[in-house]
Amino acid sequence: MRKVMGSRYVFVSLMLVLALMLGACTSNGGNGAAESASPGASAEPTASASAAPAEDDGLYSIEDFNKVKINEGTALKGGSVTYGLVSDTPFEGTLNFNFYSSNPDAMVLQWFDEGLLTWDANYVYTNDGAATYEVSEDGRTFTFTIRDNVNWQDGQPVTAEDWLFAHEIIGHKDYDGPRYDSNFTNIEGMQEYHDGKAKTISGIKVLGDKQLQITYIQSTPSLLTGGVWTYPLAKHIFGDMDVAKISSSKEVREKPIGFGPFKVKSIVPGESVVFEKNADYWRGEPALDEVMLKVINPTTVVQQLESGGVDLVDSFPVDQYPDNAGMSNVEFLGMIDRAYTYIGFKLGTWDKEAKVVKPNDKAKMGDVNLRKAMWQAVDNDAVGKKFYHGLRWNATTLIPPSHPEFHDSTNKGVTYDPEAAKKLLDDAGYKLNGEFRTNPDGSELVINFISMTGGDIAEPLARYYVQSWAAIGLNVNLEMVEFNSFYDRVGSNGDDDPAVDVYQAAWQVGIDVDPAGLYGKDAIYNFPRFETEENSRLLAEGVSEKAFDVSVRQGIYKEWQQYMVDQVPVFPTLYRSELVPVNKRIMNYAIGDGTGIYLHQLAVSQDKPFVAEK
Repeated sequence: MRKVMGSRYVFVSLMLVLALMLGACTSNGGNGAAESASPGASAEPTASASAAPAEDDGLYSIEDFNKVKINEGTALKGGSVTYGLVSDTPFEGTLNFNFYSSNPDAMVLQWFDEGLLTWDANYVYTNDGAATYEVSEDGRTFTFTIRDNVNWQDGQPVTAEDWLFAHEIIGHKDYDGPRYDSNFTNIEGMQEYHDGKAKTISGIKVLGDKQLQITYIQSTPSLLTGGVWTYPLAKHIFGDMDVAKISSSKEVREKPIGFGPFKVKSIVPGESVVFEKNADYWRGEPALDEVMLKVINPTTVVQQLESGGVDLVDSFPVDQYPDNAGMSNVEFLGMIDRAYTYIGFKLGTWDKEAKVVKPNDKAKMGDVNLRKAMWQAVDNDAVGKKFYHGLRWNATTLIPPSHPEFHDSTNKGVTYDPEAAKKLLDDAGYKLNGEFRTNPDGSELVINFISMTGGDIAEPLARYYVQSWAAIGLNVNLEMVEFNSFYDRVGSNGDDDPAVDVYQAAWQVGIDVDPAGLYGKDAIYNFPRFETEENSRLLAEGVSEKAFDVSVRQGIYKEWQQYMVDQVPVFPTLYRSELVPVNKRIMNYAIGDGTGIYLHQLAVSQDKPFVAEK
């Protein structure tokens, strides 16, 4: 890795400043997600319950952590636990899978609702969930059967009509959520229904109270790994409601309902939720009587864990791990997260009416040379080591290593080289005029950059990027924005803030490797608003009939990863670990997929949490 002394000095100086700042602080604005496990082969914990740093270098490896909590003691009947949702802002409170858009809301949802299908460790749907399925020989028609004992928490059965109703709402022209994308337009008759040319979706048929059939236009390898929408919507509750008003209704925000292991008992909006057990849960009566979920600030997570104020959290700020690895009352679980952090460039807007990306060929960040230079200017390898002690590391492509079959480990992305960045800008006509560069036409170039607030690292890290870009002559203004406002401004509601040129964010990717939900032309989550014929071609080929051959699909996504490296609509910065500390009284708990452990099995070995020894 090439470094020049001037740029290296800028980086090291900033690291020294940050080290002093962080000496008295221990927090981070991470937004990782712990999920209820899916069935599959049981995962056995290794002998060590915590990881140690690699010899001499002070770095840790996520490979040294367990995914399954080691049980200690005997499970009590009943009891309660407290779950900490680590965030510096309230959760938004859109508590329905058909409408939510933020990870904190998903962390609330997991306790009282779930999908009708589950998946195994390889992210393939199984027949072990609340519904089973059969697939026709041509791979286009799925027949689903919901189990007889699957009921909504008000006692009404979950029906095939509810599953159809979810598709009708998401496909409706007045739907205001983020789910309508290529997975839905691939259903026969969905486009005609969405356009108002048909009153029903011809490709979906209710065969009985508990049986639904869906026929897709094209059989794709993604259908078995996340391409089927598995979240029903209670028609007896929402059936007479205006579609445009459902997401803001009290039935979504104040009194949500599901068919998961716990029921919502009470909500303090944005702050806390009390859940009580759902004795009628289809997998069996939960072991616990109650779960208390509360939002805790990243700056207080350590104190909350040490005191027993929370039993477990959705995710632990990994920068705080080295100072707390020996916390005596918890066991740290860990895994490679299905996530990456990235820098995005605004290249267009969202067409709300057509529900497609609308590229802008005159966008300020439209020059790929400018975008590539900004990638070359930042040393993410050093960031991962210095800030995160090896538990986050330099990212290279937009398919993370959580999907090892498709992540191209041979692709090194764009490497840190500030001198090459300067030359690239020089050659592209961005000339220095004093401290900063102008546009090629000689006009002033000021780049507006927004990043999310979080813990003490959030702003210094964003300022490192600004300083790195200043070192190559770019004038970048930083604005720190809280979580919910941030995503509004980058376009989660379809309204792109024209004042935003560049942003730093993170994606928790789906179980299916298909990246069209983030970078397709009809994906509202395509926040850079990037679209080209080549991008559409590669994404389409990735779910084509020929992609059923895994080696062919690997080749397609290898090509797509390189294409996105070349085009730089966004660039990945860090791949992420997920660390979850769990109080030692907790039993039957796991993170990730394929463990065969579910939230209804969660139990405790004593009434009160263990408290850390001082």
